[in-house]
Amino acid sequence: MKPGNMKKNKSNGKLKEYGIFIVLLTICSIYSTAFKSYKGGPRPPWVAPTAASAVANPLKGNVSATDAGKKTYTTYCVVCHGNKGKGDGLAASGLQVQPADHSSAKVQAQQDGALFWKMSEGRSPMPPYKGVLNETQRWQLVNYIRTLAKH
Repeated sequence: MKPGNMKKNKSNGKLKEYGIFIVLLTICSIYSTAFKSYKGGPRPPWVAPTAASAVANPLKGNVSATDAGKKTYTTYCVVCHGNKGKGDGLAASGLQVQPADHSSAKVQAQQDGALFWKMSEGRSPMPPYKGVLNETQRWQLVNYIRTLAKH
């Protein structure tokens, strides 16, 4: 491969990551705007179905899956949930409903299957990721979210 082509591939990769970031920021903004128009009472707790909570994580304990989850988290989740998962990402201040604190005892107490289901299905302002990330990527994210309890 020619040196010029390597530089071009790197810049294309950065451009793609930047584009994904902009798309996610736009989606979060749209979901947030839609939710701001909601005038109902307090939101009910977000509880995954019992059957979803009972699903076992096929990648539990897999270090390379956790490392891959960190990369996916950085690309898709940091914008709202922040670098350490505290719910303080760049887009968080513009959301009517604050993003979950992934390092909190409340999140960490949930079953892996529940976290997988929530990221798959979404709930405004969080979009559903089942059409964006494959199953393996979502399980990798669950693994990485588990590491945030230590931060």
